[in-house]
Amino acid sequence: MRKCQRRLVLLLLSSVMLTACEPVTLTLLGAGASTGLSHGLGSVAYRTFTAPMKRVNKATLLALKRMGIKVKSVEKTDKGKVINAITTDRTIEITLEAVSKKTTRIRTIALQDSIFFDQATATEIVNQTEKALKRRRT
Repeated sequence: MRKCQRRLVLLLLSSVMLTACEPVTLTLLGAGASTGLSHGLGSVAYRTFTAPMKRVNKATLLALKRMGIKVKSVEKTDKGKVINAITTDRTIEITLEAVSKKTTRIRTIALQDSIFFDQATATEIVNQTEKALKRRRT
């Protein structure tokens, strides 16, 4: 019986080693997914909220105001809205998309000096929008 357990352990260890870094990738992916915030290519921050477009829009504008980010324009699209905002050295685009009447997806892109992506700012805008949504519920 003990010999069988050793073989099983060796088999499992060799499986992990043969798959190279894939377990690490899957672990990181799982950790990122559990936070509810996703990042796409180019440091784009995504999040879906169980809240109607109107509430998410108000929360986003409140979050930008609290962060001291100036809203340049708000444009309506077929599926939602695009909010363009600026700071002294960043341009920010926030897309709000109605997934359903009660669900809204936010996508945030922040560019520093119109060249470099600023993932931290994009993520913080989404986080502050979430906080504003929670405050408005109570």
